[in-house]
Amino acid sequence: MTPAFTFSIGLLLLILFGWYFATDYGLRKRLLATLLMVLLVAFSIATIWPPEKKISLGLDIKGGTSFLIKLQQTDKPITTAMLDQAVEVIRKRVDYFGGGEPIISPVGADRILVQIPGLDTAKIQEARDQLSRVAKLEFRLVYPDSGERLQAIDKGTDVIPPEYRIETYNLRSEGSDEEEKSKPHQERRAVTGNR
Repeated sequence: MTPAFTFSIGLLLLILFGWYFATDYGLRKRLLATLLMVLLVAFSIATIWPPEKKISLGLDIKGGTSFLIKLQQTDKPITTAMLDQAVEVIRKRVDYFGGGEPIISPVGADRILVQIPGLDTAKIQEARDQLSRVAKLEFRLVYPDSGERLQAIDKGTDVIPPEYRIETYNLRSEGSDEEEKSKPHQERRAVTGNR
């Protein structure tokens, strides 16, 4: 239903309610009450029809899975800001599965409850792996040149400074799985610091 149609029906019902309360006659009042009830029931049914598309079923009816994730404490104690940040990271990971409306909420001081309705049994292990994956971000100091020093080291005309080392990274380009299998991964090398 369009918003204009919904507004028009609501306005009609409001006028009928006003007419109903302004009427003193018994027969007219009963007829208006019957008409109002029929219109309200018809409007309610039209609003939720078809039910399988309009009503989102939860975990108890539609099925799915539920995970309870416990945050592991490192050298810093877990704060509410850290817990909120973890909830947002998990929300982004759960959006990958595209199921219904997942419920992701903190439980206690160090746990997060994740409920994904409508998750196929074949995807449960994939969801478990996706949620238990540890996110790690490292910052490294890169030698401040555009690769000349690395080329000189490869030729044997220069040496690696003592506080640096050579690291090799595999870069993946985004695309389909078929493209990934057909193309070799690019390799990138850099001189990075140990600091």
